[in-house]
Amino acid sequence: MTANTSSAIRTAMLALTLAAATAVLGACGGESEPATAPIGTASASSSSAPSPSATATDSAEPSAAFLAPLTGLPTDQAVVRRPLSVMINNFKAARPQSGLTHADTVWEILAEGGITRLVAIFQSQTFDDPIGPIRSIRPYLIDIGETYGGILVHAGASNDALAILQHSGKADMDEINNAGAYFYRSKDRKAPHNLYSTQEKLYTGAQKLKYDETATVPLVQFDPTPDVIGEPAATQVDIKFQLSDYKVSYAYDASTHLYARSVNGQPHIDLNNSRQLTAANLVVLSAKHHAYDDYGRLVIDLNGGGEAVLFQEGRAIACEWKRAPGDIVRIYRDGRELKFVPGTTYYHVVPTDGGFASHVKYE
Repeated sequence: MTANTSSAIRTAMLALTLAAATAVLGACGGESEPATAPIGTASASSSSAPSPSATATDSAEPSAAFLAPLTGLPTDQAVVRRPLSVMINNFKAARPQSGLTHADTVWEILAEGGITRLVAIFQSQTFDDPIGPIRSIRPYLIDIGETYGGILVHAGASNDALAILQHSGKADMDEINNAGAYFYRSKDRKAPHNLYSTQEKLYTGAQKLKYDETATVPLVQFDPTPDVIGEPAATQVDIKFQLSDYKVSYAYDASTHLYARSVNGQPHIDLNNSRQLTAANLVVLSAKHHAYDDYGRLVIDLNGGGEAVLFQEGRAIACEWKRAPGDIVRIYRDGRELKFVPGTTYYHVVPTDGGFASHVKYE
């Protein structure tokens, strides 16, 4: 994408975002009353605003006139399906994973042994590529997936998570317990790092299981031109979760306005298309972690709030995270909710141990 194309797209997105804000977002973002919108109708539309797609070129004029609720990007889908909240294996043997370039939002959070798990929220894009490798779920992963109104997709669960899911009536697709026909094993990798599915299989399975095809999802606030002047530069971001030999890093590209993701100095790519994973917004938030058994299973507090930093447009914005009952985690500064640049957002949950600065560095 050229710099001129990127500028044109950002201008168009500004027009669409302003139209969306006027239409449906005027009152969203309050702490006491979580902002949500039903999925099944478009989040916003504009008949007069320019409407380029994410892959627009200078010579093409796409017809997209709707904004995806979790990315704020133009989409030509007037009806958006219920999200899929997929537990993605992030062990070294599972990388590179498949499908992550299509995710609207990705959460990275510790599992046992110091390795993180990814919760990928798929909603606005339709694609045929594999998704995976898919792994097991934990109580706090259930929490994350459900906050987006998503169908929980996983393979097995910890005992505590299984106790939550059994007989709960939750929209849950478990390869081991109730939905094995909608997953498959790849011959290219060894188990357990070889379990995959597709959007088509998962939505077909959800229909067979008679899960609701619509859901209420949070309204995320966007601003294509945030005021970050005067904020510290952050064109290189390094994040440490627990293990010293496991480091996530991002490099900011001013021409695309995106952060490119690496793990241990190597580009983190999508196996389906060999593209490096990127995000328009990075959030790092500090939360209390407690290991409650000898295996190292964790309780992670995703309700209490705490220190955070938002990275966008090559800048770092020191802030705090809060969460109202029934809502997603939201980011605030001086009592005002911060808005995201339209695009994919990656959240990273780090322990409070050692202090926030020991887990995130930038320059």
